[in-house]
Amino acid sequence: MTIVIAEAFGALAVILNFIGYRQTNVDKYLLISAFALAALSAHFFMLDAMAAGVGTLLASLRNFIAIKNRSNLTLFVFIAANVGFLTYEWFVLEHHWIILVAYASSLIFTIGSIVIRDTDKIRKVFLVAETLGLIYAISVGSIFGTVFNVSNLISILSKLFANKRSLNTQK
Repeated sequence: MTIVIAEAFGALAVILNFIGYRQTNVDKYLLISAFALAALSAHFFMLDAMAAGVGTLLASLRNFIAIKNRSNLTLFVFIAANVGFLTYEWFVLEHHWIILVAYASSLIFTIGSIVIRDTDKIRKVFLVAETLGLIYAISVGSIFGTVFNVSNLISILSKLFANKRSLNTQK
């Protein structure tokens, strides 16, 4: 039963994030994405995938905060939190090396969400983070985590190509 509930949270995350990636305003994207990431965090924690659960929970909090606050202090706090949890999982809990992939994805999302304000640039940076997230989701056997990352990659790529076509037709 836990798996079914976990995957339901994953499905909700996929739907919300698909809506989020369609936004043309970064703040709207961050808000919708924050709810999607909270659902995905619950999904990963229920699957005992701690690195992804922590990373997506921090990402959800980060997105809520980044709507109004993109200070260097905010960036530092979230980078420190990611590194702190990575250190704890690696040295204390002695989790498998694949957590490095999850935390690398989380750090890329953290820096991108706080520093980048241009939607095309943020999408390009997030391609790397989503790919790393996909590798991790597959490695922990997360069905909707995998669907989440694949659908996000498709959404990002389709939006980038649509924007490029639009620019080319305007010229």
